[in-house]
Amino acid sequence: MIETDTAAQIYTVENTEEFDRSNVNQRLDIWLSNQIPDLSRSRIQSLISQGNVKVNDETCTSKKISVKTGDRIHLTLPEAQPTSLQAEAIPLDILYEDDSLIIINKPAGLVVHPAAGHADGTLVNALLAHCPLAEIGGVQRPGIVHRLDKDTTGAIAIAKTDIAHQHLQAQLKAKTARREYLGIVYGAPNTETGTIDLPIGRHPTDRKKMAVVPVEKGGRPAVTHWTIKERIGNYCLMHYQLETGRTHQIRVHTAEIKHPIVGDPMYSSNRSIGVNLTGQALHAWRLTLQHPVTGELIEAIAPLPDQFNTLLKILRLRANI
Repeated sequence: MIETDTAAQIYTVENTEEFDRSNVNQRLDIWLSNQIPDLSRSRIQSLISQGNVKVNDETCTSKKISVKTGDRIHLTLPEAQPTSLQAEAIPLDILYEDDSLIIINKPAGLVVHPAAGHADGTLVNALLAHCPLAEIGGVQRPGIVHRLDKDTTGAIAIAKTDIAHQHLQAQLKAKTARREYLGIVYGAPNTETGTIDLPIGRHPTDRKKMAVVPVEKGGRPAVTHWTIKERIGNYCLMHYQLETGRTHQIRVHTAEIKHPIVGDPMYSSNRSIGVNLTGQALHAWRLTLQHPVTGELIEAIAPLPDQFNTLLKILRLRANI
């Protein structure tokens, strides 16, 4: 399986025999892009050409070689190069802060860190104007421990020190940090609680999307626990708890079981609800973690945004609740 050293940003495949044989004899760039959905194929091709990939302990600069059963593959992400990333005085809704970390209630529309198409105006730009951040992750993503999609609102933790960054990422990997979300979905499941255990990987034809993808074809294990908090006519207010943290995990899982998040422009088939929404009705409601220095349990609750509350009010009126 793919192992990731988050501090050094090294992806390692010790032995491709762990994968289905249909997954080998592919070109190196295609095989790696299927195994590491967080990296685009063009990014992987660039890393190969720059000498950041080793096959069987030998540097490989050809994207066209075939991956064979038993190959050992190492991909190293180099540290981000210095950029002109600027601090910006963007207002922050702070839920918790001390010398080690800060927890923000992120609004809809705010991108977490600079990337293609979003060079500025991000949460990182705002944080740089507010406080120093851990350097781990490179200058483009200083202090970022986990992410929220652009239009997903709610609690997100950012590390101010390298020690805090490593400690918080270890909690996420060990599943000791608890991430709980509230979302409004179309339809109503037949049961009150359930678990979605389906692997997630890059969509096979649309590289901007994620999808349920078998592990043998590059999907990574993903587990979402859900509970119905309120049935509202043809909609439900749901509580989600993440066991893993894959890209778009809740959005992909809910769409897969035919109860997509209301307002999701990517996974809800453009269903109209007659209410203007900035994006998907998904909110990172509560974040519980252990303080990286004191060991104290920290619980940060992000109040529901006005748009979310307005949607709930309208749906309840329609359902005569």
